[in-house]
Amino acid sequence: MDTDAELSNSWWERVKYYAQLAIERVENGVDAVKELLSTLTIDERLGVMLEFEDTCPDKFAQLVSNAPQWTEWMA
Repeated sequence: MDTDAELSNSWWERVKYYAQLAIERVENGVDAVKELLSTLTIDERLGVMLEFEDTCPDKFAQLVSNAPQWTEWMA
């Protein structure tokens, strides 16, 4: 039986995985990142962007520079 902690760890591991994918997709352009995020739940999208910023601030800054409207993707 899963506990809340196990579910939380599983969710966070998934978010970290998607954040890494988003970081890699920056090189392919804004639309590639947006496409990936569109497949996730709102909670996952928010987690991915937080992890993205923490893990790779330079690429996050590049994304924000190229897509200042990125916060609209979170809805």
